[in-house]
Amino acid sequence: MKVAVTGAAGFLGTNLLRLLTDRGHEVTAIDRIQGASQSGVTWVSGDVLDPASMRQTLDGAEVVYHLVALITLAHKNDLAWRINTEGVRVVADAALAVGARRMVHTSSIHAFNQYSCGGRINERSPRSIDPDLPVYDRSKWQGEIELRKIIDKGLDAVVCNPTGVYGPVDHSDSRINKTLWDAARGRVPVMIKGGFDLVDVRDVAAGLIAAGERGRTGENYLLGGHFTDMFQATRTAAEVNGKMKPAFAIPTKVISACMPVMEPVAKAFGSDRISKAAMGALLSAPIVEHAKATEELGYRPRPAEQTIRDLVDFYNGKPIDVDTQKIA
Repeated sequence: MKVAVTGAAGFLGTNLLRLLTDRGHEVTAIDRIQGASQSGVTWVSGDVLDPASMRQTLDGAEVVYHLVALITLAHKNDLAWRINTEGVRVVADAALAVGARRMVHTSSIHAFNQYSCGGRINERSPRSIDPDLPVYDRSKWQGEIELRKIIDKGLDAVVCNPTGVYGPVDHSDSRINKTLWDAARGRVPVMIKGGFDLVDVRDVAAGLIAAGERGRTGENYLLGGHFTDMFQATRTAAEVNGKMKPAFAIPTKVISACMPVMEPVAKAFGSDRISKAAMGALLSAPIVEHAKATEELGYRPRPAEQTIRDLVDFYNGKPIDVDTQKIA
């Protein structure tokens, strides 16, 4: 089957391409940069804000996986808003125009308001409509609204909402992976207490394919993993690599109390690591339910410890099991 993947050179895209080609699919990989050459993959350049470009690159695809997004911790970013909203509509409109059988849109857990969810998030939880939320959160929800406009015109599409994605294979040095790798090398003496739902990138890739095969038109599927305490996760990374573990964790209450002072100081030094946007999920720590994906897609994420061990092995250059989860 011929499929197309936007944002194919990214962290998730790299893992999705591997799984698609392993299944024998012919893949058109769409990105501004070309990723690694591999059998069954044709790289093309495309602009998700250009309707003509998208119709050309998606032509002939039976299934379209839309991964492109601009991630930012800023409160306002016009380009991020356009790519995460208008870009979704342009790709969806092009998929409908070329006769694609289905589109799988990769949204985010950030499309749900983690601050007003009552400590738990499922597909019925409040959405990110609050204007005080970071632009990424608001734009991911608006992107889903734009997609539904095209679904109403006849496009068969489903929406997946991954949580915090981590694990191998990663050539992008994503924030979570970098933190765990720093810990694995004994470079994280102190950690912040708290945690959030983390999911192996290989499981997300498998979940996207399952959604394309089994998902119901217009439905959302949360692709979560396991609630992961970051203090314990960094200690596990250090332990499996034989390095010194973080000694203690700073309580989240202390971080919350100091945020009004710490955030502007960090900003002055050009860092966004200490901000409401960066710390929000860690401080709110909602439990994410993925029962719907389990029941309807056969989705079963692997244990967090396995992902951490595989990630450390990957960064150490050791061979890892690149196979994704086995969807039931």
